[in-house]
Amino acid sequence: MSSSKTQTLADGLFSGADGAPRCRWCEATPAYQHYHDHEWGFPVTDERRLFEKLCLEGFQAGLSWLTILNKRENFRRGFANFEAEAVARFGEADVARLLADAGIVRHRGKIESTINNAKRVLELREEFGSLAAYAWRFEPSPSSRPKKATLAALRAFTTTAESIAMSKDLKKRGWSFVGPTTVYAFMQAMGLVNDHIEGCGAREAALAARKALTPPR
Repeated sequence: MSSSKTQTLADGLFSGADGAPRCRWCEATPAYQHYHDHEWGFPVTDERRLFEKLCLEGFQAGLSWLTILNKRENFRRGFANFEAEAVARFGEADVARLLADAGIVRHRGKIESTINNAKRVLELREEFGSLAAYAWRFEPSPSSRPKKATLAALRAFTTTAESIAMSKDLKKRGWSFVGPTTVYAFMQAMGLVNDHIEGCGAREAALAARKALTPPR
């Protein structure tokens, strides 16, 4: 990457090997860049993916997302591909099995939280029809977002009124490891907000995907 090329990019961006500008946080590995290009910030309504992301954001607490991403397939194998009905049936034998699994983050509290939260997902479905219908109720109004998504503007958003409200509501319903920062990271990843920096090659694609989506209600 030439220095002149670097100087033409906005703060928080880098130019990948393919020349495409990307948010700098994904620079570490090609797998991270693929996640950035094809998943992060793109709107999701799939039940399994929404539940998986809420769980993995809880596991990330105190770690980097890259650490979790590198272990994601192991997590999927260990947690029945994050099918909530299956995880809700896990018992002590499953907790012991997961605590012995070196391929995941072996934290008893987070493992037990995932099982608990699976049961809470089933309750949400009874009330709202789907986890997607529940989660998209908390999508922020476009007027609350920065007029221009610069690195400086987005740094101010580690929580929002909506992530705080969703966190409080989930906790009231018995969920755990769903603090406001964790919930905001979930919103970023699942496309409830688009925090790709202006000039990032994925930003417009994510915006177009959101425009084409009719959120479940």
